[in-house]
Amino acid sequence: MVAPRYKRIMLKLSGEALMGDQRYGIDPEMVGYIGTQVGALQRQGIEVSIVIGGGNIWRGVAAARQGMDRATADYMGMLATAINALALQDALEALDVWTRVQSAITMAEIAEPYIRRRAIRHLEKGRVVIFAAGTGNPYFTTDTAAALRAIEIGADVLLMAKNRVDGVYSDDPQKNPEATKFDHLTYMEAIEKGLRVMDTTALSLCMENELPIIVFDLRNSEAMGRILAGDHVGTLISSDGPSGPRRSRGSSGSRPS
Repeated sequence: MVAPRYKRIMLKLSGEALMGDQRYGIDPEMVGYIGTQVGALQRQGIEVSIVIGGGNIWRGVAAARQGMDRATADYMGMLATAINALALQDALEALDVWTRVQSAITMAEIAEPYIRRRAIRHLEKGRVVIFAAGTGNPYFTTDTAAALRAIEIGADVLLMAKNRVDGVYSDDPQKNPEATKFDHLTYMEAIEKGLRVMDTTALSLCMENELPIIVFDLRNSEAMGRILAGDHVGTLISSDGPSGPRRSRGSSGSRPS
């Protein structure tokens, strides 16, 4: 077997991805599909970490626009991400994939607190780690949480899963048939073009730490496997040259159980 291109990955899922074809909430069939995809990677020896949004249940920014206090709205969004994390954990463990949920805000009865070294140790032991509650701070998106956690644990790549969009386009391809797809972008190009791949804070974090981003279609069941095999899939966002795997910095320090 060919060695995977990336050893440790961060998978960013939007809350909307869990809706499937529904208009709200969690579609068990879609969650099961995601669990199957993640489980296949885990069985190949890939160390998988995940950050999930909460937009299928609650959108803090939208609530703030309607007059709710922004911090309160964002904390409510963090709770939504915890619900999604537990749903995905359940789907993974039904497939015999050992999983841990770590939360950035204290929820002792349902999740571990976020501890960087413990998260790394879980990954080294072959467990999938789902990071809930974003960064634990209002005014920061789950995109920023994914970039931050990926850098903290020494992930080799950040995989941005999109719903029915197979990469980054010049415009919304579902609304504009003339939109063109980018195969590769630099971080600055993504920021300057305002392509809304992720928020600027998250992109800046990735740029400063040279963390490559690959944007792909979650509904393509072969996409993640092909990415890990080294095939070009979706859109790569990196520095000027082709991106290779980063050296993992996550295994240094103490090794808690």
